[in-house]
Amino acid sequence: MNRSTVDQPSSPSEGQIVQASHGVTAGMDAKSRSQHYGVRDAAFQATAQGSGEQYFSAFALLLHASPFQIGILSALPQLVGVVAQLISVKLLQYLHVPGQLLIAGGWAQALCWLPILSLPLFLPEYGPWLFIGCAVLYFAFGHATTPIWNSLLVDVVEQDSRGAYFARRARTTALTSFLALGIAGAVLTLGQKWGINWIGFLIIFLVAAAARVGATRCQTKVSTLVPVHRIDAPHGFRHFLTKTATRDYRCFLLFCGLMHFAVLLSGPFFVIYLLRDLHWSYLQYAGWMASSISAQFLTLGPWGHIGDRYGNKTLLALTASAVPLLPMGYLLSEQYLFLLILNFFGGVIWAGLSLGLQNYVFDSLRPEERTRGVALANAMNAVGWGLGALTGSWLATVLPAQLSFGQWHVTPASNLPFLFCLSGALRLVIAVGLLRTFDEPRRITSVPQGHLLWQLPLVKPLTALLSWKSPRVVP
Repeated sequence: MNRSTVDQPSSPSEGQIVQASHGVTAGMDAKSRSQHYGVRDAAFQATAQGSGEQYFSAFALLLHASPFQIGILSALPQLVGVVAQLISVKLLQYLHVPGQLLIAGGWAQALCWLPILSLPLFLPEYGPWLFIGCAVLYFAFGHATTPIWNSLLVDVVEQDSRGAYFARRARTTALTSFLALGIAGAVLTLGQKWGINWIGFLIIFLVAAAARVGATRCQTKVSTLVPVHRIDAPHGFRHFLTKTATRDYRCFLLFCGLMHFAVLLSGPFFVIYLLRDLHWSYLQYAGWMASSISAQFLTLGPWGHIGDRYGNKTLLALTASAVPLLPMGYLLSEQYLFLLILNFFGGVIWAGLSLGLQNYVFDSLRPEERTRGVALANAMNAVGWGLGALTGSWLATVLPAQLSFGQWHVTPASNLPFLFCLSGALRLVIAVGLLRTFDEPRRITSVPQGHLLWQLPLVKPLTALLSWKSPRVVP
């Protein structure tokens, strides 16, 4: 026998090649279908948020909740959600079928709408506190599914196109939220006009419950198509944070948590200011929220491309530097059109900031440590969210209702615009102090001097229009 024939490695047979080709094709098809279900999930989740969660504070005001109770409503569910997320990551080490967690958490969250609607009706004297308790359960079940669902979503798309996919998903969220907010606002306005406010909330909350069921079905489909990465080590969250996570990621978590703290100093109290102090109708309030969502829909795509091309750190630097200015504008005017435009530009900035915060987490973590890393990031955000809302509820009771500087007097409709300005100032301090402490986690294209300005959302279409008229406009 020829020796060279024996020593040469055998080449793969035609059947093996065909089988491997089928395996790659099947994997790509599974990812494509999973991406489709991920977008459908975004639509269902947006419906649940736009016709339900966005009106939690308005429903609490219907139950005669105080500003302190509104602050508790914003803070406590997020803090309990932290515990739910951390427990869910621990459970993933023992569950043989992680999709069970998605099913159980999703259905439990959908069923929470029943006590939300019924308990305050049967015991109206304890309505605000009962509603807060039900909201805590609602968000706890939702948070329990977050780590496993985020881990699944990241695996259905390649890293270099992650920004574009999540921007597409977020655009679906924005469009659906816009429609849900508008329809829900119209329903509530009709209920208010006809003196049947409760029926209006009953209708929109039942729609939210049905949408949550639809989202659960989509998540279950993805869990059967995409394998879940198991947690790779027996060590806990402390070991991951101190030993496994990079210094950049730890600094990012600090920035993210403090930014959420600063934002939530004022976040829960816009609804009080607009509905109680400025006496807006539900339809006006829905239009105000929809202005932000429409801005997100228009700009999420460009923000996603900027994140993919120039890095999510660049995205954070651009948007976190602008977000402090947004709440300060509420001290300048109480006119509806002005506040509508201000919230539109707020939607532009928040679209980029939210996308950058989310994708920075995904880019910083290996697949096997993603569930734990995402849970820690969400936990840090929720702690900042909860402490910020609680601190804001206290500040809302102690800040003065007017300020005087010599002959200059500022007397807004309430003391809440002063709280908004304080929130903006703190956001600026955090952005200036912490953005420089962490770097981009992946290799990116260097940004040409002055080029990035012309790539910004709303700026790029304008320059394209002007360049059509005069080629000298675009550098």
